[in-house]
Amino acid sequence: MNYAVLDLETTGHSAEDEIIQVGVAVVSEQLEIVKTYSSFVKPTVPIPAFITGLTGITEEMVMDAPALSEVLLELIPILDDAVLVAHNVGFDAGFLNQALDRCGYMPFTGRRLDTVELLRIFYPTITTYQLGAVAEQFGIEDHQHHQADSDALATARIFIDIAKKLRSMPLLTAQRLSALIDSSKDLHWFLKLNETYIEQDTVFDSNELDYYRQFALKAREWNEEKPPRGENSDIDTNPLEGVSFEQYLADIKERFQQKFENYEEREAQTAMFREVYAALSDDKHLLIEAGTGTGKSLGYLIPALYYSVQSGSKIVVSTHTINLQEQLRQRDLPLLGEVLPFPFKASIFKGRGNYLCLRKFEGKLNSQDMVAPIEDPITAAQMIVWLSETETGDQEELNFGSRGADFWSTVASDADSCLNRACPWFKRCYYHRAKHEANIADVCITNHSMLFTDVQADHRLLPTYNHLVIDEAHHVEEVAGKHLGMSVHYFTLVQAVLRLYRDSRSGLLPSLRLKLQNEGDDHAGAWVETIDEIIPIFQDIKDNWDKLFELLYTYASVSSDSLSEAGAMVKRLQSASLPKGWEDVVSAENNVHVELSRVVKTAEKLMNDVKDRVDDLSVQASLTDLNGALRDLTRVKDELRMFIKLEDKQFVYWIEASQAYRYKSLQLYAAPVDVSSQLQKHFFDVKDSIIMTSATLTVQKNFQYAEEQLGLTGYEAQGRLRTVQLPSPFKYREQALVIIPRDFPVLKGAAVDDDYLGRLVDSLADTANETKGRMLVLFTSYKMLKQVYDPLKLKLEAAGINVLGQGIDSSNRTKLTRRFLQQPETVLLGTSSFWEGVDIPGEGLVCLAIVRLPFQPPNHPLVEAKSELLQRQKQNPFMKLSIPQAVIRFKQGFGRLVRTAQDKGIVIIYDTRVIDTYYGKHFLYSLPGPKIETMHTSQMVPRMQEWLLSGNDAAPAGARQAALTKEE
Repeated sequence: MNYAVLDLETTGHSAEDEIIQVGVAVVSEQLEIVKTYSSFVKPTVPIPAFITGLTGITEEMVMDAPALSEVLLELIPILDDAVLVAHNVGFDAGFLNQALDRCGYMPFTGRRLDTVELLRIFYPTITTYQLGAVAEQFGIEDHQHHQADSDALATARIFIDIAKKLRSMPLLTAQRLSALIDSSKDLHWFLKLNETYIEQDTVFDSNELDYYRQFALKAREWNEEKPPRGENSDIDTNPLEGVSFEQYLADIKERFQQKFENYEEREAQTAMFREVYAALSDDKHLLIEAGTGTGKSLGYLIPALYYSVQSGSKIVVSTHTINLQEQLRQRDLPLLGEVLPFPFKASIFKGRGNYLCLRKFEGKLNSQDMVAPIEDPITAAQMIVWLSETETGDQEELNFGSRGADFWSTVASDADSCLNRACPWFKRCYYHRAKHEANIADVCITNHSMLFTDVQADHRLLPTYNHLVIDEAHHVEEVAGKHLGMSVHYFTLVQAVLRLYRDSRSGLLPSLRLKLQNEGDDHAGAWVETIDEIIPIFQDIKDNWDKLFELLYTYASVSSDSLSEAGAMVKRLQSASLPKGWEDVVSAENNVHVELSRVVKTAEKLMNDVKDRVDDLSVQASLTDLNGALRDLTRVKDELRMFIKLEDKQFVYWIEASQAYRYKSLQLYAAPVDVSSQLQKHFFDVKDSIIMTSATLTVQKNFQYAEEQLGLTGYEAQGRLRTVQLPSPFKYREQALVIIPRDFPVLKGAAVDDDYLGRLVDSLADTANETKGRMLVLFTSYKMLKQVYDPLKLKLEAAGINVLGQGIDSSNRTKLTRRFLQQPETVLLGTSSFWEGVDIPGEGLVCLAIVRLPFQPPNHPLVEAKSELLQRQKQNPFMKLSIPQAVIRFKQGFGRLVRTAQDKGIVIIYDTRVIDTYYGKHFLYSLPGPKIETMHTSQMVPRMQEWLLSGNDAAPAGARQAALTKEE
């Protein structure tokens, strides 16, 4: 038996399209490529330009190629009795059968295997399953993506690697996999076939894995983890005794020079080492702005580790994004492990829901409780393989499919359903491992969300600490607001209810009902009766919940105050001016409240009764999960009541909804208007030293806005706070040219007229043609991005320049950025998340266009409430809030262009308010010294050409230097 690995290039994806190239690589059962076949095919329809751009296949190349019927004569014998394998087999098999039918042949009815599906299962942690990227990761050289012969060969090699990995797995892992997949599927046949190749006797001799409860695990028992130094270790508690900080820095510098041939000391980074150490050792808070290229992560980790080891103090480091957390884990900490002159331990500690609960996962597999019958078994199979590879159990490592997040939510760790030491998995629990590691580590790296979750949990989650480093500190105030506030979505309750009862067979209550029926206890009949009483109440809850959300949606759709950046309708609610008919909302909420209270009360009584009388571990585990689900219901009930009452004057309340999904899209929000006093109370007044760093903390070179937002006003005068702005190591005047087209029309309000849109599209197209794509365009509204997308795509199609739009081609920033890098001649249109955290160094990005200054909508409820507070304090909201917020966002956007000392590029600011208004200077003064020129739109492309080619600083005739002196 052979595997025929097939790839087809076609004129498109629809039924009328035709095959233009065939590639096949035949793989034997011994996993060797034994034959290849490829041929162009002469189509009867023209090859579209974009297909030629994608594949490189032209009309000339297929002019003398054989007809489809001739190629099929060669292909049919190869496919005979073979298993068809392809990367996304549905596409290739569909086109193949269409072609066979067209030429009068019988369809292919043999077994099919999809390498995308196989990769998902056997390589669950790779970040993309796109063929070109996978081939690169597998070290397949000379791969020409979108050429059928090369793609077939690459797919065959990937398939061989997958099969080899399967054959080298522990037998029980392979058996677990085949038990998951429906026996009628070809994938099940493939798994069973390859089990016969696994050498059963050698598996358990391996010391690499731990075998427990029919799972093969990479992670050992966590209580075996030891501290890096001290009693339970071979190394002194303080290896830095007698070593001054300056000696330590000199030693590290020497080690870096030995490790990196071209190592150059960065003045700003060295200054940061000293500032951070001084703040820690003098018990002071520090606000330190360090631009791109400073090396912030090492700038705080190197002094923090020295201070921690020498003083025996725990240091917590917090980042805003998981991306930065992962960068610290994968890049910075391993590097420091090699260069620091002592052993240290750094741990990563995330919110509990990021970790897999092995008890829940085992229960789900054993009960075969699969809600999505196609997707869930694949997700579970991914996770079985992953268990033999992960040491953290952190979901961030997994690349889930479309329903993966839903599956994860049913097996994630959570406090309310944890059995703690009574759990058979306790010593292998990933969450408790992370918590234990955080306790014995010198530095614990967490995220802003976790800082505030810990505050809400009375500091029971993070290890005790008095020293905190906050990276990406410009997000702290926003995250604090979210965590100290609340949000309830339509599906918040729906999901909590589905966890309890989905249908008569699935859900926690039907599962418990079944277990209790099998108990010999005298009370079993009464318990089952109670569950049967509870279940019908859920329908009443659902009806009243729908009614409540339909009423609230009416207010959002009829009288919304504004649209959010993503286009959602936004309506603020205030107790002083309630919408007409609000009493109906109160009544519907009361019905939900009463019924939820009834369910919770009845179920808690049942739980306590069963807990006292039944010792069975499986029943106890079900009760623990039930307790967690009931707590979720209680939280929804209490948060909903808090929202409907609208009583707390310190909070602002609003609803958001989308017209597309109507009341099911509705979200209720409540957020504190000012979090500065909370930050003081929980952090600045009680911690010895807090270091806050970011590339964007200042506005017009001062920290006043950051101090006010964070609650640090007055600390500097008390001697408790130091502020430092470090110069960027980049030569911005030589590396970045900022162009402002001074004749560009000004956009008033949110409406975009045709003239403005036409001018913008023309200018972007001219620029993209000059830079051959390699351009990022930043918008402040998704609506405008969509308006630009189609006309710009049309204009650039002839030049072979692709356009990618956030929310159109994908909503996933990482995927879009990867596609942008893989296809150099591309313009990427982004909003919201693209203004920061996107790293495209080198030639990948030559031009950055900022369409509008990133002001927040003034009528967004939170902005409005903050403005009202400032007005009551006799302050100007525009100057104290809108401008600083927009400047910081603007600086973040500008920072996307220059990422390394070698980068060179152009920033176009289409918003002429930066030169025409009294507040425009706030934006330009905040930039790190690039060359800034204004000119007519018609002069932009020649100037760009001149600047990119020659690097000549001289401005052409007609352009003028933008005034950046305060006197002007």
